[in-house]
Amino acid sequence: MPFVELRTNLPAGVFSPDVLKKLSCSVAETLQKPEDRMNVVVSPGLPMLIAGSSSPCVMLSVSAISVTDSADKNKVHSNKIFEFLTKELGLTEDRIVIQFHALEPHQVGKKGTVMSFL
Repeated sequence: MPFVELRTNLPAGVFSPDVLKKLSCSVAETLQKPEDRMNVVVSPGLPMLIAGSSSPCVMLSVSAISVTDSADKNKVHSNKIFEFLTKELGLTEDRIVIQFHALEPHQVGKKGTVMSFL
C-alpha cells in the first residue's frame, strides 16, 4: 500500500486527472505493487525552494512496505521515477528531490486494523 506525496510549485493546471493516473501507474510499476493499492496526493502551487532556487521543482515522498528498504532498491526506483517526472513535467533532474520511507505492516492502518492482520 504505497503512499506517494508530490509537492511542487508548478500550477494545479499541470496535474490533470490523466497526469495523476500516469503518476500512480508509473510508481506502481516501479515498486511492483498493484495500482489499486496506490495512494497519491499532489500539492501544487506551493512556495518552494530547491538548492536556493524557486524555479519549477518537485519534492516527492514515496512510502511503502518492503520495497523501499534498501539503497539498491531505491536506486532503481529513483532512476525510473526521475525518468517519468522529467519526461512528464519537463523538469531537469536537478529540480527534483525524492525521499523514500520504508514502512512496516503495523504502521499502516486499513479496514479498522493494520496491514499486519490483512
